[in-house]
Amino acid sequence: MEHHAPSVLDAHQDILGATMEGEHGLPFKPFPEIQGKWPPQVRAVDSNVTDPLPLKGILEPTHDGFDFWKLWHDWSQRYIDCPMTDSAEHNVPPFPSSEQTGDTTDFGYRNVPRNQKKTMVREVFESVAGKYDIMNDVMSLGIHRVWKRIFVGMLGARPNMKLLDLAGGTGDITFGWLRAGGGPAILSDINSAMLSVGRDRAIKAGLIGQIEVCVVDAEAIPLPDCSVDRVTIAFGLRNCTDKDAVLREARRVLKPGGRFFCLEFSRVEIAALSPVYDTWSFKVLPKMGQLIAKDAESYQYLAESIRMFPDQETLAQMMRNAGLERVQYRNLSGGIAAIHSGWRL
Repeated sequence: MEHHAPSVLDAHQDILGATMEGEHGLPFKPFPEIQGKWPPQVRAVDSNVTDPLPLKGILEPTHDGFDFWKLWHDWSQRYIDCPMTDSAEHNVPPFPSSEQTGDTTDFGYRNVPRNQKKTMVREVFESVAGKYDIMNDVMSLGIHRVWKRIFVGMLGARPNMKLLDLAGGTGDITFGWLRAGGGPAILSDINSAMLSVGRDRAIKAGLIGQIEVCVVDAEAIPLPDCSVDRVTIAFGLRNCTDKDAVLREARRVLKPGGRFFCLEFSRVEIAALSPVYDTWSFKVLPKMGQLIAKDAESYQYLAESIRMFPDQETLAQMMRNAGLERVQYRNLSGGIAAIHSGWRL
């Protein structure tokens, strides 16, 4: 079967190539012309990845004395990382696949027509693109910086390895890969507004020459079989309509001996954290969204989408079902996030 390269936006060009057909006959449009279309983006804060200082001004104690800043410090010191768990076959309830869910799927807590979810998710991320890096700080109390450092450290970056970063958005994982000594990288996302931010950041960081910036649907990747050494997706899988298809595609494009990594919000496994986490997600986060991005609804969806995502063992089983082997996962911050990995052998 003939394969086509994904559409690429060069640092010095607006559009390269015409509309192409992907591996599954789906259209993959070239990266749209961004110059002048999107408002100037705020550069991401260049603080240390373990430093939540961007939040210092907004995480002051509440009127009733609750101190989120102290919570972050205590939490990060005690629960930031957990050992890797080798996941074996378990009798876990199956996560609804595309065949089982019929014509509807989840969009947060709502059921929506399957053919509408991609558009709805795209609208969410178009709305928050300019504030996405700040949004991640708010959603995780800044701890996503630590999670991402751990994640990148697990990739085993080498100059002769090629990375495909799915749902790569504003580029954190791609940049971390390159700074860790990794080889060429494909920064991909289905959302052009997010990629415009990532491209601008890559140019400012002097990394654009090592990156292909591509509009890619993770459910139908327009790359040949066995073409990359690592596939990553960070905080993106839960927004995909057909998660099983994403996992199958990730395995397909991996070379034998290649490895897939997923960083995603997961299921809290420390009972004491659950009430605080729920309060933060559903009471504080939407208000922060309204304050920071003038968009409470998008933040409400993001909180709901986390709760609808499969738990650690269920996702591990989904990865095995997709053909990945030696599946492992590593809880972060008591299970608030987790890193899953699996090999193509």
